[in-house]
Amino acid sequence: MASFDLVIRGGTIATAADVFKADIGVKDGKIAALGTIEQKSSVGILNADTFLSGTRSAACGGTTTVIPFAAQHRGMSLRAVVNDALERASKQCVIDYGFHMIVSDPTEQVLGQELPALIRDGITSFKIYMTYDLLKLDDREILDIMAVARREGAFVMVHAENHEAIKWLSDKLIGHGHTAPKFHPVSRPMPVEREATHRAIALSELVDVPILIVHVSGAEAMEEIRRAQTRGLRIFGETCTQYLTLAAEDLDKPDLEGARYMCSPPPRERSNQALVWNGLQTGVFQVLSSDHAPFKFDKTGKFFHSHKPDFKHIANGIPGLEVRMPILFSEGVGKGRIDLQTFVALTSTNPARIYGLAPKKGSIVVGGDADIAIWDPEKEVTISQSLLHDAMDATPYEGFKVKGWPVMTFSRGEVVCENFEFKGKEGRGRYLPRELSPMTTSLGRLPTGFDPVTGVYRG
Repeated sequence: MASFDLVIRGGTIATAADVFKADIGVKDGKIAALGTIEQKSSVGILNADTFLSGTRSAACGGTTTVIPFAAQHRGMSLRAVVNDALERASKQCVIDYGFHMIVSDPTEQVLGQELPALIRDGITSFKIYMTYDLLKLDDREILDIMAVARREGAFVMVHAENHEAIKWLSDKLIGHGHTAPKFHPVSRPMPVEREATHRAIALSELVDVPILIVHVSGAEAMEEIRRAQTRGLRIFGETCTQYLTLAAEDLDKPDLEGARYMCSPPPRERSNQALVWNGLQTGVFQVLSSDHAPFKFDKTGKFFHSHKPDFKHIANGIPGLEVRMPILFSEGVGKGRIDLQTFVALTSTNPARIYGLAPKKGSIVVGGDADIAIWDPEKEVTISQSLLHDAMDATPYEGFKVKGWPVMTFSRGEVVCENFEFKGKEGRGRYLPRELSPMTTSLGRLPTGFDPVTGVYRG
């Protein structure tokens, strides 16, 4: 008879491909058997969350692996940024983790040495921005970075909004006295997201490299992605919980309360939510994330720039890591919008494959890590900050009712949360160098006879 360190009996197992009943046997932190088992017994703005509180919150929401950002700012060494993040994370993370790089200063040193070396060291994905004064890249810089990704096999994530259009609209609004948070979505309408998404896709096609358009908020950018996918381009999409549940009208509250719901791109009209759900149902989106940005509602966070600022100077971003999976389960599976397999694919399996963590992570399979969330589909919870495990002072989902919640979370076979009680240990999380994803292979359809990466011309 096989010997296991942990046996989970009588559950219904959900993967991206199937749903089936089985027991799970765990040995040395890995899934050793599936079946019937007989066995005895984120400019200077302060993020509220540390690696400890952030990963604790993730675990208690059913997330067993995180890939936060190591953000380079202008003038900083990319290698130094990553080394600092690794050092801090190693002492605090309670679940396993990797890193995405954020590249904002693509110097010759970064492009020629640091970025290729870090990719080869296992940090195989990075994010670039088309907006924000301190992060945005121009088209030539984007092309340079995409060329490195193509050559090294890395995966590029793009925040797609037209910076100059946002800046122009913001200046016009504020110049006419329209400063409240409710004008934030007015300054970033769907056309600025649509245009940048279209441009990012065109640039990726020019270099012949797949990309992921992150936190897509609305139908117009979604249609650009769908059109590219229909053309056979390897363009991937990510959306977030806030675009399924929050709306522009939530920002229209007195006394700056609307700032609690400010993120970029912003939530759209309520009618847009059904269209985003359609993107999840039809495969436009491969990933559902939180875009967790824990800024407290004070001068250390949201109001870092001023006590009573205009919308342009309020920190963008909302927390949502712990409630990501419960909200998607309740609103998606529970209300018949998506099936259980799609829920698992969007939250676990697809990200693991895209980011080079499969098959070790992302699914319940023999040989994979025993990272398991035991879900009670009937458990009714009213979301409240008092229930959550991050370091925030409030949640934008306060009072939101969900049905279905993870009642126990295992990381490599160890219980890290049970019935809302955190049981993990600081620093037990392991760093995960990642493989190159098979999804990062070239598009295979250069628009010209000239390959700008290799220099080969085929006339």
